[in-house]
Amino acid sequence: MFIDSHAHLTSSSVYEHVEDLLTRAQQVGVQAIVNICTNPLSLERGLELSQRYPWIYQAAATTPHDVEKEGEEVFEILASAARQGQLKAVGETGLDYYYEHSNRQIQKDFLRRYLQLALECQLPVVIHCREAFADFFEIIDADYCVQGRHAPGVLHCFTGTLAEAEEVLKRGWMLSLSGIVTFKKSQELQQVAREIPLEQLLIETDTPYLAPQSHRGKPNEPAFLIETAAFIAHLKQISVEELAQATAQNAKRLFCL
Repeated sequence: MFIDSHAHLTSSSVYEHVEDLLTRAQQVGVQAIVNICTNPLSLERGLELSQRYPWIYQAAATTPHDVEKEGEEVFEILASAARQGQLKAVGETGLDYYYEHSNRQIQKDFLRRYLQLALECQLPVVIHCREAFADFFEIIDADYCVQGRHAPGVLHCFTGTLAEAEEVLKRGWMLSLSGIVTFKKSQELQQVAREIPLEQLLIETDTPYLAPQSHRGKPNEPAFLIETAAFIAHLKQISVEELAQATAQNAKRLFCL
C-alpha cells in the first residue's frame, strides 16, 4: 500500500481527467492520497471528490506564492473548512524566497496565521520552504509549539541541504520526497534520502508537477509514485514493500487517516 502524501488533484490542469488518474493509481497500489487545495474552487472540488472517493483526503491553505494577491480574500474560507473538520491538514503554507512572488513579510504573516489555525484545529501543517529556512525555523520555534514541543508537520517536496534536513528532523517533523530525488543531478538530495530515518519519511508526487526521471517533462500523476518509492528504497537498501509500509504508516499517523 502506497500513500501519496501530496498531490494537486483539483487544480485546473488535472481535474477534468482526475477519474482516469485515480484508476491508474489504484491499479499500482496507491490506496490513499492527500489532496492539496490552494483556493476556494480547488477546495470545493476536493470536498466533492472525497464524497466519491473516500480514500482521497483534503488539506488547504494559500501557497506562499499567492498570499500577497489573494491570501486575505480566501483565508477565512479555508479556515472555515478546517474548523468544520473537513481537512486533514493545513497547507501548503510556508515561505518561498527563491521566486518571491509575494512580499517576504506578507509570507511570514500568513505562515503565522496558518500555524495558529493548525494549532486551533489540532491539525498538522504541510510546509513549502525554499531558500527561507532561517526564517522558517525562527517562526515555528516561536509560534508552533505546545507544552515545549513542536506541533506536527511535514516539509513537502524537500530539496534542502542535509543540515537543513537534520534541523527539520530534530524538531520531530516529517520530510517528504518527490520525484526530484530521482533526477540525475540530485546527488545531495539522494544523500538526504539515505539519511532520513524511515519513521520520519513520506513520499509524494506533487501532481501534476515534478514527474520522476522516466516521465520527466510530462504531467505527473499519483501512479508515478511507485518509481520514486523504488528509487528511494534502492538508496536506503531496503525493499520497496518495506518503504511502502513505513511511509504509509507515517502518513496515517501524521494526517490521522
